[in-house]
Amino acid sequence: MSVGPSGMKPRFSGQPPVDAYGDGGFRLEGQRFEGSIIVMPQGLHPWSVAVIGDVTAASLAVLADAAGTFDFLLIGSGEAFARLPAQAQRYLESCGLFPDVMATPAACRTYNMMLAENRRVAAALVAVS
Repeated sequence: MSVGPSGMKPRFSGQPPVDAYGDGGFRLEGQRFEGSIIVMPQGLHPWSVAVIGDVTAASLAVLADAAGTFDFLLIGSGEAFARLPAQAQRYLESCGLFPDVMATPAACRTYNMMLAENRRVAAALVAVS
């Protein structure tokens, strides 16, 4: 994932909504990010997951480390709904995290709605084309 325009680190005025998704990435506050992302109150992180079947405990560690700083966890599974691998689901649950998994477009809309309602939300989003 590129870190933003001109290789600069992303800078946001708070937790940003997802302005757009597609073409293998996302746009947040006018900044384009290639690939999958995790966005939460602490910031934006690249997510080395190309398909939901690639999700592992290690790829979710940044979310587990931030448990307690958000109340809702959304996982965008790509173009269509797909379940998390069982091992990844068990890992999250062992950390006290119970994600809502849905297709990435639905996850982006839900994430934005929850942000607008001032809810503490995090999202791990698989990029779509």
